[in-house]
Amino acid sequence: MNGQEQRNISVNQVGYPMHSSKVAVIANDSGIFHLVDDQRGESVLEGNTTHPVVDQVAGVSISQADFSSWITPGIYHIELNGRRSAAFTISERPYEQVHRGLLRAFYLFRCGMELKGEYAGAWTHQACHTQEGIVYDDPSRRLDSCGGWHDAGDYGKYSGPGAKAVADLLLAYELRPEAFQQAIPIPETDGRMPDILHECRYELEWLFKMQDKRSGGVFHKLTTKYFPALNIMPENDRDDLYFLPVSATATGCFAGIMAMACRIYKPFDPEFAQHCLQAARRAWSWLEEHPDVRGFRNPMDVYTGEYGDNLDLDERYWASAELYRTTGEAVYHTAFLELARKSFPKYELGWADMGGYGTIAYLLNDSFEVDQEQHSSLLSGLFNEADQSIRRSTVDGNLISLEETDYIWGSNMVVMNRAMLLLLASHFSEQRDYEACALEHVHYLLGRNVLDISYVTGYGDRPVMYPHHRPSVGDKVDEPVPGLVAGGPNHGLNDDYMMEHLQGKAPAQCYIDHQDSFAGNEVTIYWNSPAVFVISHFMK
Repeated sequence: MNGQEQRNISVNQVGYPMHSSKVAVIANDSGIFHLVDDQRGESVLEGNTTHPVVDQVAGVSISQADFSSWITPGIYHIELNGRRSAAFTISERPYEQVHRGLLRAFYLFRCGMELKGEYAGAWTHQACHTQEGIVYDDPSRRLDSCGGWHDAGDYGKYSGPGAKAVADLLLAYELRPEAFQQAIPIPETDGRMPDILHECRYELEWLFKMQDKRSGGVFHKLTTKYFPALNIMPENDRDDLYFLPVSATATGCFAGIMAMACRIYKPFDPEFAQHCLQAARRAWSWLEEHPDVRGFRNPMDVYTGEYGDNLDLDERYWASAELYRTTGEAVYHTAFLELARKSFPKYELGWADMGGYGTIAYLLNDSFEVDQEQHSSLLSGLFNEADQSIRRSTVDGNLISLEETDYIWGSNMVVMNRAMLLLLASHFSEQRDYEACALEHVHYLLGRNVLDISYVTGYGDRPVMYPHHRPSVGDKVDEPVPGLVAGGPNHGLNDDYMMEHLQGKAPAQCYIDHQDSFAGNEVTIYWNSPAVFVISHFMK
């Protein structure tokens, strides 16, 4: 752990809400534990841990220390047999700073403008990628490509992943608007429209540029042909930018997010909302004109992230659900019901499987008539997904829903997406068990895991320090850009650094905090976005 002593008591290094379950996880030890006031050094509560149980996913035996009964605000740590945990807070609102940091990260991901110290702190950079992009299929065409968010540790910008990130943020605002009353702040802060909507609009304005004005289809991505070196700052990445060919998946995602944005922005800017809806309709028309389209593949001379996806039913499903929820027009409802009868994942929230957003849009539709049988079936399926997460969490040493096969590239997105579904199930049922299980997933992300690391840069006493993120490597600032969610453990060991250093490790230990580990330590906008959604729920 970067030269630090390995602790065997892991906690949420940010803290615990006062009136919630509070559990520490102990590796390879058990006995009488003490909750200690961190400033006075006095034990305020003692108890017995659970008996140790071997956890194959974590690769250790695990016991748990439950201190839920203690509700006095303060700063504490856990002690057991001469060992101690990180310090953490117990308070009514322990996540205010990390919530704002996760959202502020989207400003720090911005492309096409100078990031100034007033808003970016030490993590400034000059305006970048302001040149026109070349249409790959027609090099004589050059189009405005400026704006939006860098997708990840590189400087590519991708329509589908961008839509997923905006969808998470708009859903967070729709369901918990009170969590976004405080300014971040960002340059657009005006005290009228919440900053989260200003930030999403920055990406939406770029997405407009990804719609081909000639056809209505949406370019799959905007990137250079090769990744720049890891230490290149964005303003120094000056290779030609290319609009890569239109894809059905990108077009479906675009239609979905633009229809959604129309509803959210209408009270603040009706003209912008109407622009969103017109763009969504045009994208839907392209989808209708192209019912069978081959999945996107990188051309032979393009080596940046592909985001290939051969199945576009889920994106069409999402688009039809959002367009129906926004307009109430029967043509979109009919299309949705036809798509709902087809077989594809309807509760996933990843960049490749967007069906969950279509399901959520239909379940949240209280403005227009829905098919009751279909609605009931989808709601039952959501509860079944949430119940499965609870069952898995009860047998997991770290109290989360991931099984061995879930520790994949981007496993922390799986963690937060599962928590999202739990909270959505809670929204429709008000069952507290769903909410409580979602909070256990937050604890994992912020340090209560077998590696005793906070997977959010800048938060917790042992956060990720060396993400695979070009600005963090190239900016000559010791600390990485803050508020970024790292990908997390990946038992596939999909990069050379992981292969060299993590052979034989248990799935939950297949992570190393090093800038060369792109398959475990990269960051992306769509790993941050579900974390914003989830933590906004606990900003009560």
